[in-house]
Amino acid sequence: MQFFRQISGKLNSNILAGLLGPSSTPQQMAFLRELQREMKQTNSMETPLNELKVTVFDLETTGFYPDKGDQILSIGAIKMKGNQIKEQETFYSLVKSDLLLSNELSALTKIQDSEIQTAPPASEVLMNFFKFVKSDILVAHHSNHEQSFMQKTAREALGTKFNHRIIDTSFLIRLSGLSMKAASLEDVCYECGIEIENRHHALGDAIMTAKIWKHYLQLAQRNGFQYLQEVYENLAKND
Repeated sequence: MQFFRQISGKLNSNILAGLLGPSSTPQQMAFLRELQREMKQTNSMETPLNELKVTVFDLETTGFYPDKGDQILSIGAIKMKGNQIKEQETFYSLVKSDLLLSNELSALTKIQDSEIQTAPPASEVLMNFFKFVKSDILVAHHSNHEQSFMQKTAREALGTKFNHRIIDTSFLIRLSGLSMKAASLEDVCYECGIEIENRHHALGDAIMTAKIWKHYLQLAQRNGFQYLQEVYENLAKND
């Protein structure tokens, strides 16, 4: 980096950008900074559960290990307010990749090589996703998977940190007394009586995850919880 600083005055800005790696445009950086300010100002812990805005999302990926070269293939998301699923407010996009998919992965996700080779680049998809999400809390099933891929992709594609809070579905499931942290999406859907539809499609999985969140959010409310802070405190006492 010190070497780059010393020679930066002698280099064309495009060449320097290429040496330093991908980064956001000034307009994108301005948007991301404003988004970070909004997230800091939003106190979701004290928002009543029936007014809590979340975006439930899911990723389809080439594997489980972003640090070993696995990539995001698609992102799907749906918005909620309290236990209301906003069926008209959804997001879905494939993500460009030059990796060749195995026959098994294509059969599982219904995604073909030709589709991801012509899909929008990760930088464009992430910016559109952030504009859709805004300052909402994110909800995901097995959220460590989503978080690790989003962190790496935001860093590499936009040169920025991934700062959104993600809550795992297991956070509310624990209120039921069930130990389902490692349970598959199908298993939790069966437990909640939710129909399995469009499995391994990012938007289909996001919609099922939203139904799971709704199911356990209603349980939390029936048990007298009004705020996320109360749920955190109750779970902390029982750990």
